[in-house]
Amino acid sequence: MRATVIFSQLSLLNRLCHRLNSSISFGSVTCPVKDEPDDRFPYSDVPNPSRIKSERKPYVTPMKVLIARAKAEREARKAQPCRVLEDPPDNGLLVPELVEVAHRVYRARGYLLSGLGQLVRVIPVLRCELCKEVHIGYVGHEIRTCTGPKSWLQNATHFWRRGGVRDVFRFPKCFHLYDRVGKPRVGHDERFSVPRIPAIVELCIQAGLDLEKYPTKRRTKPVYCIEGRIADFESVVEDNEIEGKYSFENVDPLMDSSSMLMKPVEKIQNLVENKISHMEQLSDEERNKLRDLSKHTLDSWFEMTSGAKKIMEKYFVNACGYCPEVQVGPKGHKLRMCKASKHQSRNGLHAWQEATLDDIVSPNYVWHVEDLNGPALSNNLKRYYGKAPAVVELCVHAGAPIPDQYRSMMRLDVVSPGRDEVDLVA
Repeated sequence: MRATVIFSQLSLLNRLCHRLNSSISFGSVTCPVKDEPDDRFPYSDVPNPSRIKSERKPYVTPMKVLIARAKAEREARKAQPCRVLEDPPDNGLLVPELVEVAHRVYRARGYLLSGLGQLVRVIPVLRCELCKEVHIGYVGHEIRTCTGPKSWLQNATHFWRRGGVRDVFRFPKCFHLYDRVGKPRVGHDERFSVPRIPAIVELCIQAGLDLEKYPTKRRTKPVYCIEGRIADFESVVEDNEIEGKYSFENVDPLMDSSSMLMKPVEKIQNLVENKISHMEQLSDEERNKLRDLSKHTLDSWFEMTSGAKKIMEKYFVNACGYCPEVQVGPKGHKLRMCKASKHQSRNGLHAWQEATLDDIVSPNYVWHVEDLNGPALSNNLKRYYGKAPAVVELCVHAGAPIPDQYRSMMRLDVVSPGRDEVDLVA
C-alpha cells in the first residue's frame, strides 16, 4: 500500500515538472529541461462526447463575419452588376497548384484502404451492436457510453462483435456535380438520376482529378457574374453526350480506387492464406512486414488529410448543421431528406453551413489501449484514458511510431492506476 502511494506521488511529480519545463530537484527525482521546446504540435485534449442531436454544429466562421461578408458581396454586386469572376475556382477554372494535390489525395486514399484491409486481419477491430462505438483490441472496453436504442436497460453497456475497415472510419457520400459553377445544386427530383460518390473523391474531381466514370466540365475561360447569376459563354456539351457518360451506380469506397493503385508495400500472403488473427502467431519477418505496412498506411492517412484540408481552403464544402449529410460545391443540394432536429421548420431541407475536415473524413475516435493483451478498460478509470483516431490506434499497435500530434490526446504521460487503486488517487 505504501509503495503504491509513493509511486502515485512520483508520477504526479514527474508530470508537474514536465509542465513547468524547469529543472527542479525533489529528493532523488530530477526533472530535465528541454533545450528547444517544440511548439509545432500544441496540446490537444481528449475529444468531447458527441453533441446532443438537437444542437447545431458550431460554425467554422463566426456568424458576424458571414453577415459582413454577405453585405460586402451585395454592395459589390450593386456597384458592378456585370463582372468577370477572376479568382479560381469561383470563375469555373482550376487552381493550378492544387491539381497535383488532388491526385496525391486520391492515391493516398487508395493506399490507406488497401493497407487497412490487411491490418484488420491481424489487429482486432470491435464494434458495438447497438451504437457506432469502435474499439481496437481483443477484449472490448467496459466504459458505459452506449447510446443505442434501449441502451439504458443495459446500463449503457456495449455489446461487442468483430468489425472491419468500414468501422475504422467512413467516407460520407455526396452528389457528383458535372458543372460545379453552372449548375451547383441538385434538385429533389434529380435525387435518383445523379450518382453519389465519396465526398473526398468528389473534392479531388473538382480540384483537377479526371475519372472516366465521372466526367466533369473543364473550362478554359472564366465565367461572368450578372446580378448574382453565373453566365457562361463557352460552347456547352450536348445533353445527350453528358447523359451517355454518366454512370448512376453508387461507388463502393473500398473498390473504386483499387484499379489505379500500385501496392508499394509487399502484401502479407501468410496472413491472408492462413487467416492468422493474433499478433503472437507472427514470425519476425512477418512482424517487420506488418510494421512497414502500418507505417506506410499511417503516412497515407496524414497525406490524405493534410491534402484534403489544403484543398478545402479554396473549394467549398457544405455540411448540414444537424445531420451527417455533406455536399462538395458552392451550394448544398435541395433534397428534402433531412430527418434531424427541427427539420419540420425547414420542410425537410438541410441547414447548410461550412464544413470541416471531419465532415468528409470522419475519424472515429477510440479509447487508447496500451496493451492489446491487457485487461479491459474500466469504467471507473475512464478519466485517465486517452483517445486517438481509430486509424492511428490501429497502425500504432501494428508497429508504426506514435505521431507527435496525438501524444497528448492519447495521454501517454499519464500512468493510470490499477483497478484496486481507484480509492487511493484523487
